[in-house]
Amino acid sequence: MGADQFDKPRDRDIFFNWYFIGLYAGAVLGGTAIVYVQDSVSWALGFGLCAATSAISVIVLLLGVRFYHKPSAQGSPFTDLARVVVASIRKRRIAVPPNNLGYCYGPGEAGKPPSSSSNVPSQSFSFLNCAALISQGDTHPDGSIAKRWRLCTVQQVEDLKALIRISPLWTSGVVVSVLIATQNSLTVLQALTMGRSLGHHFTVPAGSLQVVTLTATAIFLSLLDRLLLPLWHFLTDHIPTPLQRIGVGHVLNAAAMAASALVERRRSAIVHARHAEGQAGWIVPMSALWLMLPLAMTGAAEALHFPGQVALYYQEFPQSLRSMATAMVGLIIAAGFYLSTAVVGLIRRATNWLPDNINTSRLEYAYWSIAVLGMINFGYYLLCANLYKYRRVADMGEPNQR
Repeated sequence: MGADQFDKPRDRDIFFNWYFIGLYAGAVLGGTAIVYVQDSVSWALGFGLCAATSAISVIVLLLGVRFYHKPSAQGSPFTDLARVVVASIRKRRIAVPPNNLGYCYGPGEAGKPPSSSSNVPSQSFSFLNCAALISQGDTHPDGSIAKRWRLCTVQQVEDLKALIRISPLWTSGVVVSVLIATQNSLTVLQALTMGRSLGHHFTVPAGSLQVVTLTATAIFLSLLDRLLLPLWHFLTDHIPTPLQRIGVGHVLNAAAMAASALVERRRSAIVHARHAEGQAGWIVPMSALWLMLPLAMTGAAEALHFPGQVALYYQEFPQSLRSMATAMVGLIIAAGFYLSTAVVGLIRRATNWLPDNINTSRLEYAYWSIAVLGMINFGYYLLCANLYKYRRVADMGEPNQR
């Protein structure tokens, strides 16, 4: 709903950036302040603070209801997509007419020629076009659709094509999430064997190091919104497109995996130099703060990648599915974390890089492997981005940008 309040693409980009800043800042507070209260004071107070914060958020949301722009509901968009699939199967043997005649272009416009070339059915995935072909009994005398599971509009067909065209870009995002999730898991293993003391009385929990990524993302998003993007616009007279931002995020993510491999190489070298391979609980005389660099790089990558994904989906999705833009990123993250479990399991079964004792492992090889996977995925992304054509070029401001 938030992005629906803005008409200009630049304003929506700013909203998406600050949406993720708020999301990650909240995650940092939840993973530090709330955890500290629960550990040091009481669980009841910790849960009470969470409940109070949620209540305040709901109140603030409701206070602005009368000012919100609320698009009118038009039914389930998934039903329309299903209708296109069913109708195209039912009419798969119908011959396509010449000159784009015989298509349903909208309610009451069945059989009329398109008013502009932009309304003409595209030739990509042309087998779906038959879903909009009018056959006997599909329409009422006034031209309205009589059989909604046998006849769809050209716009509904094009909406489904848009989702199909963007799906390869979405799958490349899942691989990025796999890399991030795998790094999260392996970093905890590294931190458990490294020095985590800050001063004489405080030890950083190994799992809390992930806060570095969250903090770096929030900080980099702020810099991106207030400094880097305006500077880019000043120097080039345009702002980066969503695909460009996502692409830079891919490169930074793979570089973060390589940085993790280098840190692990240093940690492993110290273990071998001290002949401590057989000591499973031995703490390496190396600060866990070394892990902050690759984690911060991952945070910067997320600041470019995930908001870029949301901006792309919101821009390219059909009007009826725009509200799903932020949910698609959540789906990417969820799929990536599930698949990362399979990746770690595959590495354990296929190699001896990840034994139970990390001091005898070749963890850097695992990092290098997922870094290579990230670069292969980046090549796949470049191919998909190069072949992809924006639906709403008018919103871009730069028709030829990729």
